[in-house]
Parts: sequence; structure tokens; C-alpha cells
Amino acid sequence: MAAKLNRFPFAHTFSIVARDPSTGEMGVAVQSHWFSVGSVVAWGEPGVGVVATQSMVEKSYGPQGLKLMRIGISASATLPALLQADDNREVRQVAMVDCQGRVAVHTGLRCIACAGHVQGDGFSVQANMMLKDTVWPAMAEAYSGAAGALAERMLAALEAAQAAGGDIRGQQSASILVVNGTASARPWEGILVDLRVEDHPQPVPELKRLLGVHRAYAWVNQGDAFLAEGQVEQALHAYRSAAEMAPDMDELPFWHALTLADLDRMDEAASIFKAVFRVNPNWAELVKRLPAAGLLRDDPELLQRILALRE
Repeated sequence: MAAKLNRFPFAHTFSIVARDPSTGEMGVAVQSHWFSVGSVVAWGEPGVGVVATQSMVEKSYGPQGLKLMRIGISASATLPALLQADDNREVRQVAMVDCQGRVAVHTGLRCIACAGHVQGDGFSVQANMMLKDTVWPAMAEAYSGAAGALAERMLAALEAAQAAGGDIRGQQSASILVVNGTASARPWEGILVDLRVEDHPQPVPELKRLLGVHRAYAWVNQGDAFLAEGQVEQALHAYRSAAEMAPDMDELPFWHALTLADLDRMDEAASIFKAVFRVNPNWAELVKRLPAAGLLRDDPELLQRILALRE
């Protein structure tokens, strides 16, 4: 891992890695005044662990750290092994959590001030090039005091970091990655949240908004799963929940209305169709194309009843 410093990407930033002991979920969340920080800093694999590699970034800490944790080496043993092989370890800031909640963190002596970290039970917060040295203690306090799902708790830590002064340069990008605690032969199915804000004047609030949208679409997916199992009322509840969580998104109520129509519940579907057709008339055009794709039963009378709702 030895190399000239000028080849390493900068990702001076604040981040959190954490594991939720109640669900086994693991996550990493980060914000920086650097474009597309998530593509550089955040690494994770279901049932294995998560890694944040920042400061003068050596990306290989991500895949190499996951590789070692995948074969059962703890985070607390993995990180020292990688640091030992890195001649430039003193400009690195790296944190890891494995699937058992074991934590390792390193802040090199040459990381740009203000720099430091706080390690807690199943989590670590770390920051460098901060305006103040209160940033990472504020993150630890916010995360420890927050309630709810892991993603929301990690966002609370990012919000606290920014409120405490944040990056001395300002704000630009942020990301959040959450994976489940169970390894499988289909690891992509264990990626629960994977969101990035690449370039934005307020990346953490925007990331929080996107997480809300993500939650809404997760309800749609749950509704589809219920419908496939014949649990109609549960599916409709999920679709309604999705639409309520993201009321400005006309696509979510459209699919809700379509499901109602396919179930011969046009009295419930009509007002929803009218509203979405009013926002975007192309939804009515799309309805015409769905029977051929098997997404609406081939019933000309039903199709005409839906299309008659256009204004």
C-alpha cells in the first residue's frame, strides 16, 4: 500500500460506522466538501461489515477490509493488519465495524486538524479537517441518544456534526449505506439503503429527504410482495402508506389506483386516477400499454372506464 501521497484522493470529511444490535444491520454514513464522497469513503457487505476510509484516502481499505472480515477476522484485527502494510498510515483515517459489532478506528497523526474520533458500543464516529474539535463528540452523543432505525440514527449523527461546525470548507456531498447482518450467496439482496447526494448546497438535508423517498418506495415493494401472496388488504395498506409518505410523487398513487382497478374497485380508484392524470396526462397513455405487458387485465371495458377519468 506504499505510494506517493499525491496520488491519493482527498476525502476530508466526517462519518459514522455502526451496527444495530437489535437487527444486525450495519451502516456507514458520510458528508464532505468533496464531490461524490460516498463513492470513495463508504464500503459495506451484508453479513460482513462496513468500512469508512477517508482523509488522504486509500480506497483499498474498503475492499481489503471486507475481504478479511468475510473470512472471520475481526475488525479489531483487520484494521491494524492493513495499517501495518501502509507506509502512509499517518495521513489515513479509517473506521470499521464487523458483523459482531466489533469496532476499530484509526486517526493518523498527520490528518488535517481538527481531526479525531470517538469509539462507542458498536459504532465509531470520525472526522478530519473540521472547523472545531467538537464535531465528533457531538456525533457520538447524537447517535447514542437517537431512536429509530439505524439509517435515521446515523443521519442524526451527520446533522449533529454539521450543527457543531462541520467541515471547515463547507458542504457538498453525502451518502448512506446500510446492509443487513446476514451473509448470503446473493449479497445484493442484503443492501437495504444505498443513497448518495453527489453535489448539493445542503447534502445532509437532501440525503434525509431521499431516505424518506426510499422508505416510501420500500412500502410499494412490500405492497407488491403482499399482492403476490394474495394478501390484498395488506398490499393496499402498503400502497396507501407509500403515497402518504411521498405525496408529491404521482407515480406512487398511480400504481395504487391501478391495483384497485384490477381488483374491480373502481369506486376507490377513480379519484386517485383523476388526480394523477391531472398532474401528468401521460399516465393515461401508459394505462393503454399495460395490458400487453400483463400489468393490467385485458378488459376493454375497464380500460375505457379508466381513460374516461381524464379531464
